[in-house]
Amino acid sequence: MNLKLILTIAFCFVLSIVFTQPIPANEENIPFLVTFGSSADPSFGDDDYCQTFFFSIPEDYKKPFYIRIFDPDVGGLHDELNKTSSSGFNTVTKFSLYGGAGCISEDDSRNIDPVGKYKSGNLIVSKSFSSSSSYDGKWISLGPFNPAEGELEQKYYGYVFKLIAEGIKGDDGNLYKYFLSSQYNKNVPIEGGNSFTFEYSFRLPNQPLEVSHIYPFVNDRVVSVKQSNFDLDNGAFMKLFSSATLAHSLDVSGDNEFAESLYYVKDLEKGKSLDIQFIVKKSKIIANNNLVFYITNQYGESLPFFSIPIGGVPKYQPNVSITPKSN
Repeated sequence: MNLKLILTIAFCFVLSIVFTQPIPANEENIPFLVTFGSSADPSFGDDDYCQTFFFSIPEDYKKPFYIRIFDPDVGGLHDELNKTSSSGFNTVTKFSLYGGAGCISEDDSRNIDPVGKYKSGNLIVSKSFSSSSSYDGKWISLGPFNPAEGELEQKYYGYVFKLIAEGIKGDDGNLYKYFLSSQYNKNVPIEGGNSFTFEYSFRLPNQPLEVSHIYPFVNDRVVSVKQSNFDLDNGAFMKLFSSATLAHSLDVSGDNEFAESLYYVKDLEKGKSLDIQFIVKKSKIIANNNLVFYITNQYGESLPFFSIPIGGVPKYQPNVSITPKSN
């Protein structure tokens, strides 16, 4: 293979990482986001029936944009039916988009629990979905939206919008995906756009040894982080990787319980993303394994997980010293 071809392939690979904007991202290897109806048992893998994602639009992007949702209804192929119920799919999920002042600057909006002023900002659009073949397994688009309708926050790299998914009724699980797009009827990424959340509710792969990734960002003032996970059913190993750490083990939760563990941040890790990996156990494959995950710093503040990790996917940099042989 000649050098020109190698460079072309490498360049395309970099572009795919920079401009890929599905949520969850391809690199995360997470099948779906998950939100259950408000009457569901928490042991199904959702502790508060609400999930918030933020979308960041670069300040110099002036065109309309769209937020697309894959399979927003609750019913059909992908969603999780509560088999203990005799009524079939009975769940309604509401998706609400907010922008404007306070959208993310309000402290409650970054909280892991949907309490207080977590719906801060200006409500731009809200749409509810139940069971419908019109939306099952299909993409729908919200928009067009003007980037200036968001809240400008430099620390989050542009105009920020907040999308809250709430299970307002029922006891089934809604499995869905997002895409930040420049087009109404197809997924076309926005250069420099990104998405992030402070609490991640998602479905694990059900194949043995499959690995999912989450990339929390650690700024310069973080001394330690505490990871918390809910209802992992002991179905996977959890490891922390970074530029300074190789495969640090993290505590894993059982059925309908929380687990947490503390990690002290090294200087080389500050201003970068960590790589939290979930490795599905070969000996314990659990169908429909949904979980909740978040990380807080030493002040109890939640850290953001960016779909496109800030600073790139962390690569371990071993400190290798070579002592020359004496004659």
